[in-house]
Amino acid sequence: MRSFLFCLCLITFHCAVAQDNYEIQVYGAQTVAKDATMLELHSNFTFGGQVYAQDGVLPTHNILHETVEITHGFNDWFETGFYFFNAIGSDNRTTYVGSHIRPRVMVPLSWQWPVGVSMSAEVGYQKPQYSPDDWTLELRPIVDKTWTKFYVAFNPVFDKSLHGLNQHNGFSFSPNVKASYNVTKVIAAGFEYYGAIGKINMPDTYQQQQHQLFAVIDLDWNPDWEFNAGYGLGFTNVTDNDIFKVIVGYRLHKKTKALQIKG
Repeated sequence: MRSFLFCLCLITFHCAVAQDNYEIQVYGAQTVAKDATMLELHSNFTFGGQVYAQDGVLPTHNILHETVEITHGFNDWFETGFYFFNAIGSDNRTTYVGSHIRPRVMVPLSWQWPVGVSMSAEVGYQKPQYSPDDWTLELRPIVDKTWTKFYVAFNPVFDKSLHGLNQHNGFSFSPNVKASYNVTKVIAAGFEYYGAIGKINMPDTYQQQQHQLFAVIDLDWNPDWEFNAGYGLGFTNVTDNDIFKVIVGYRLHKKTKALQIKG
């Protein structure tokens, strides 16, 4: 118990600007199981992005982002994830972009809270050609709840630039929400919302904010596999539009030797 509270405080007080098009995901509260490793590939193609370079950042129009995520569970309430961002596009936009690390703690299921709760902190680097802030920090509280066939998750994200264009600004607010319904035992359909409203104490005007809505589908045919796909639209001038995303994940479990009884 004491070690859990220590890790929670460490993440909260020692922990990227608004969620970009590398990892488009609303997190659930559950962490990866102890000694298991989750491998995920995030593939996101932007059909309607920015056409011209802005603040030294390359255009996002017609670009494919491929992110490899590796997450390991160290116990029943603590995991750490690693991200490797890559871009594939014309006009010399194909390259390795950067990496983030993301520790996360969860309120243990043994506490029997009525909702799932966890907290993650993500920090890392992206090349300046792909982000106006190369070093960034993200604090992400996570709350979720399941009612029979209906699921909802809320991620009120707080972002901070550590180095770059916005390094002298305070934290900004980026709310993410997911709601889905189990159509069958295998298929769940729903919506995911991603926003970025600007600084907490001084929100941007509406057209300078980012608002995206994705229609999504989740497939759950095997407990070791994860599949999420969706198509999203942007609703303001600065929001990338027409984005198709796919997340495919697989859990690796630690192998244990069977106990041999000699006769």
